[in-house]
Amino acid sequence: MINLYKPSISFQCKKYVNECLNSNWISSKGKFINLFENEFKKYTKIKYCTTVSNGTVGLHLALLALGIKSGDEIIVPTFTYIASVNCIKYVNAKPIFVDSDIHNCQIDLIKLKKLVNKNTKAMIIPHLYGGVIDLEQINKIREQFNLYIVEDCAEALGSFYKKKHVGNFGDVSVFSFFGSKTITTGEGGMVCSNSKKIANEVIKLKGQGLKITADKPYYWHDRIGYNYRMTNICAAIGYSQIKIIDDILKKKREIFESYKKQLCQLPINFIKDSKYVKDSKWLVVIFLENKSKKLFQFLKKKRIETRPTFNLASKMPMYGVKKKFPNAEELSKRGLCLPSYPDLQLKQIKYICDSIKQFFKLQKVI
Repeated sequence: MINLYKPSISFQCKKYVNECLNSNWISSKGKFINLFENEFKKYTKIKYCTTVSNGTVGLHLALLALGIKSGDEIIVPTFTYIASVNCIKYVNAKPIFVDSDIHNCQIDLIKLKKLVNKNTKAMIIPHLYGGVIDLEQINKIREQFNLYIVEDCAEALGSFYKKKHVGNFGDVSVFSFFGSKTITTGEGGMVCSNSKKIANEVIKLKGQGLKITADKPYYWHDRIGYNYRMTNICAAIGYSQIKIIDDILKKKREIFESYKKQLCQLPINFIKDSKYVKDSKWLVVIFLENKSKKLFQFLKKKRIETRPTFNLASKMPMYGVKKKFPNAEELSKRGLCLPSYPDLQLKQIKYICDSIKQFFKLQKVI
């Protein structure tokens, strides 16, 4: 089986994890927490970065730190991973769904602007599949309507807009390190901000709302908090991964170019980036006219794992929005994600591409 994704685990990673085990620093304290946070800060150039147990809780903390409350409206794309939407309900706010740009899978900026009203407090901007929206335009909308921006960078570590790493443009940003992400900690995430106030709020909330004072140095909590901390073992894995991220990204971009070159004669489309974007190429996504499900099954028989693009969040039973989102519906229906992990070999890519060509021949398309 050629997997859709698997992490690249180095010898150094295993050495760091064994160091945690041998020293007994296996919970949420230990040297690798700070090492990972500092290395991540150095790479992204975001001033404040704090580890959390996963990307979803990071989004929850981001909204809490911004003071989002019941009745507030948050604009979010319907074509996205469900965590980007569920976090809004965690704080009893209301998701307002917006359509996507058919060419790059990101939020449709024109439609977004039309949704802003007096109840709108923030926008959640997921950088899907490593792509990046026009962040200059997003900032203009923020300034015009005085909104918060939460950058959901779960899929976009290594992506840049005008030579600046994503996560620097919003009030707060969240990264994910699940096993399929560009770098992994197994489970884990990072909440980042260039605001010290927001960063301190996140740190306090993730640690059970603990407040340390001279007369109460232990177990004094002045607000409801959460246990959303990362373990030292996970941080050790992350620290080893962030140190080799340039190599990982180089391989992933080479994989994308190889796919694009071999499939260029077929009736499929790739995500289109603007000239201002350097995409991490987290996953290679192709779009077919109407045969993505058939191709999925065909490749499965060839022992090639693929994945459909996201179902629309607005159609999920807990949201059940009847409004139509034509572009998002097309992206959901026609998209297919191809194996994209950094250790994928050229001969494997050729086998995948040859299999896709065979599929189209059998369909009498070429």
